[in-house]
Amino acid sequence: MYFTRTQVADNERAIELHDGRFQRVLAPGRHLRYGLGRAPQFLTDRLDRPQVNVAGIEALFRLHRGALEAEIVEVDLAADEVGLVRERGKLVRVLAPGSRQFYWRASEPISVERIDLKAGAAVGARTLTALRAPGSTELAKDVAQAVQLVEVGAEQTGLVWIDGALTQTLSSGVYGFWRFGRSLRVETVDMRLIELDVSGQDILTRDKVSIRANVCAVYRVTDVVKLKSRVADVKAYAYRELQFGLRQALGARSLDALLQDKGVVDVEIAEYARAKLDDVGVQLVSVGVKDLILPGEMKALLNQVVEAEKLAQANLIKRREETAATRSLLNTAKLLEESPVLLRLKELEALEKITGNVGQLNVLGGLESVMKLLPK
Repeated sequence: MYFTRTQVADNERAIELHDGRFQRVLAPGRHLRYGLGRAPQFLTDRLDRPQVNVAGIEALFRLHRGALEAEIVEVDLAADEVGLVRERGKLVRVLAPGSRQFYWRASEPISVERIDLKAGAAVGARTLTALRAPGSTELAKDVAQAVQLVEVGAEQTGLVWIDGALTQTLSSGVYGFWRFGRSLRVETVDMRLIELDVSGQDILTRDKVSIRANVCAVYRVTDVVKLKSRVADVKAYAYRELQFGLRQALGARSLDALLQDKGVVDVEIAEYARAKLDDVGVQLVSVGVKDLILPGEMKALLNQVVEAEKLAQANLIKRREETAATRSLLNTAKLLEESPVLLRLKELEALEKITGNVGQLNVLGGLESVMKLLPK
């Protein structure tokens, strides 16, 4: 024999079981039970959260749907549906496809929005706003499992791959995609100018001289779809094509030709690499050889050559000036020979220079006697 007294609070509901069998849902109040046999069991749940938290509720609802539907709402999602549970208009849960949940009708009013995954992978703008600012830890976990959030920068383009196929390109902005039922990958590509250095390339010139070259290039992606469908790593591809172009340009020339005109090398590298990069959706903006580095022995030899050339040029200039000076003296002598007055003026000019360096000059017999003593 048993006698039990159970109190159900206003924010509670209880399910009464006799010998493991469902009897009824108890409303708030005091409930007395007595009789023979085993005492009944009461499964009490609080209404602070709408979700029913009673062990075995799925089986109870399946067997006693008629009695439980007055108190409990069932949400049963199909295999291709996502459920968005809102409480007082606020998103509180994201239910995975195939989920089955139960909610107390007496709790906060809830609504469940069913989203058909067959309609597409993209998350709607209104839903995306709510998903980006989850109000609880539980909702944040749901979002991390259900949605892939993607932010595409102002100078970027996004590519959406679903089940291995490129399905969509994205401009700048924030996007969300449902993960369920598909293999999803989103990749962003930078559309800004990119610098690339090809350094330390040891190459033999046509005359078998080892030379080390450094090249700098600037490029940008212009067609992301073509790029991603043909090249896995654009930086590695651009590096390799610039390297091939550099080796082709340097290997076809002698050292003297390279030192005389390095600009031709820039043009050849650009022509070779530009055609290769254009074919994969990349624009080569500029390219140039920064350095041509010779081995130490070759540097010494070139320095000797340059020194000899400069010395020969200096000697040539010196001889040219000496010849010009001699020719000028010859012309002056001819003029003096032809004009005694000019000769006399030159004598006076020489005398002026001499007297300019004399501190004191004593003249005896006057200027006429001095002039007579001067050599004719």
